[in-house]
Amino acid sequence: MKKVPSGILPIVAVDRNVPTALYQQIYDGYRKAIVDGSLRAGQRVPSTRMLASELRISRIPILNAYAQLLAEGYFESRVGAGTVVSHSLPDQAAVSEPRGPRATKTRSGPRPLAKRTQSLPSVEDVPWRRGWGPFGVSQVAFEQFPFPIWNSLVTRHCRGIRAKALDYGNPMGSRALREAITTYLRTARGVRCEPEQIMIVSGSQQALELTTRVLLDPDSSIWMEEPGYRLARRVFTFHGAQIVPIPVDYDGLNVAVGTKRCPNARAALVTPSHQYPLGATMSASRRLQLLDWAESSGSWIIEDDYDSEFRYESMPIASLQGLDRNSRVIYIGTFSKVLFPSLRLGYLVIPADLVERFLVVRLAMDISPPTFGQAVLADFIREGHFSRHIRRMRLLYGERRSVLMESLRKEFGFGVDVTGGQAGMHLSLTLKGVHDREISSRAAQKNLWLVPLSSSYFGKPLRQGFILGFGSTSREEIPAAVRKLHSLVGNLAIPESSPAARTSAERIADPCVGQ
Repeated sequence: MKKVPSGILPIVAVDRNVPTALYQQIYDGYRKAIVDGSLRAGQRVPSTRMLASELRISRIPILNAYAQLLAEGYFESRVGAGTVVSHSLPDQAAVSEPRGPRATKTRSGPRPLAKRTQSLPSVEDVPWRRGWGPFGVSQVAFEQFPFPIWNSLVTRHCRGIRAKALDYGNPMGSRALREAITTYLRTARGVRCEPEQIMIVSGSQQALELTTRVLLDPDSSIWMEEPGYRLARRVFTFHGAQIVPIPVDYDGLNVAVGTKRCPNARAALVTPSHQYPLGATMSASRRLQLLDWAESSGSWIIEDDYDSEFRYESMPIASLQGLDRNSRVIYIGTFSKVLFPSLRLGYLVIPADLVERFLVVRLAMDISPPTFGQAVLADFIREGHFSRHIRRMRLLYGERRSVLMESLRKEFGFGVDVTGGQAGMHLSLTLKGVHDREISSRAAQKNLWLVPLSSSYFGKPLRQGFILGFGSTSREEIPAAVRKLHSLVGNLAIPESSPAARTSAERIADPCVGQ
């Protein structure tokens, strides 16, 4: 097989109509690219033969230019590696100047930006999101993934790839994957859908972005659970929607409060199967109230079903969408939790009369989802590997969850409320008399990744505590991690006369104690 040169061809222009010699033009072009930082230390440059062919000139001026650059230390030659930009440059000060958006000097004249970008808060580089390990939220047990099966499916599709597969895909997603998802949702989640209603997206975040663009205008009101999913707030804020925080209690989002605060909201975002972050399961009566509200007010319900596959004390709770008889629910699902996040695949179940509107917005955003991963995932589901993986992970996460809850009971006793342990890959720990963000920052220094509960509130936090993920932490690691946590927060026991002084078993069974 012919070896392909790996050197990057720089933008070096030569002009035969100017008096400057060709070798000097090549030398000047390379030197400028190096000093400007366009070419970086260690970057390989093309061979003289390749460059001569590209510039359609003799090799002699190129050999002379390379010789001069080598002599002056801009280039260095390595046996077997060709010629590269030197790691020790004469104009080091110029090359090493800070670059990128933060270092760019403002030029004269206005530099206008869209006003909506200023509505978003700055991205916080918070310590508790920098690491991997005990209590990391949304971290899954990657080591348990069936790599041999997945690799076999990937290899199968790599070997069988055809030219047509390199073209744009269907904007709705591959038919095979949509059919596989439809079968799964009907059986396991009680979702009422057809393949034509499924749109494949890059995850729940893109699903929220698409749905917001289709349903909401600037200044449209939307109910959000309080506390709730912070990244959803960013999407709604970016598009100018007015967020109406609605409290969550034992039965989920309090519809009665919502109808008092904003009866004509355009939409409501809910996590009815496992509320994020407190973990409540929306009761049947609340589900019917919410559906009645949507029908009577002409509003929409966005159901985010992000980790409903993992339920430990009962069968998975059927979807809210399955109760909808008026096509008011847009259902969002993702494979990030049940498989792995870098797959970047999720899906929307869209009411039939809205499919065309979602389609035109999709075409304006990114045309279509990548096709290769969809093909692999479709076979993974159809051949039964997906359902087997879910069953295995449900048992594994159930064991880790039990160890975590037992360790919390042992270390904290009556001093805390533990909520949301019946499902999912996290639970919430509510504490009194602490500043959760400060403790989360200190915990990161001890390799504990505690997401502060207060960060999930839109307004003033009503609770302090932590969201504790257990997906990526083995059962052997959990007790020691809980002891570390206890040493950080100290003894926060509540007197037995307090209403909060109930047995630990009662606390664990009640997903919204003290709300």
